[in-house]
Amino acid sequence: MEKRKCPECGFEIIGRSDKVFCSDQCRNTYNNNLKRDSNNYVRRINNVLRKNRRILEELNPNGKSKAHKSKLLDKGFNFDYYTNVYQTKTGNTYYFCYEQGYLPIDEEFIALVRKKEYVDG
Repeated sequence: MEKRKCPECGFEIIGRSDKVFCSDQCRNTYNNNLKRDSNNYVRRINNVLRKNRRILEELNPNGKSKAHKSKLLDKGFNFDYYTNVYQTKTGNTYYFCYEQGYLPIDEEFIALVRKKEYVDG
């Protein structure tokens, strides 16, 4: 009978015939290594989104306000990342980072809003 080896560490597997790894640690390490590259990319994007949300929340404590675009940029806001877009019947486009959103008014000012359905539901 051929001895089975752990795909992570190479040690002999002892136990059930369908056992693939020698230990939980090897199984976890193997699977984490498989997902590492995509997780780093996703982690970086999520960090940008969370930072954008924190900035919007900080500048919009009451749910509706206006801020200078440079103020958002100074705090590190990245306008390239948002979770969803909402277009009104009048053609205005709101960009959201989770429940916190913004509407570019002109080149200098940004309207800040909080989406109620996220907060209430």
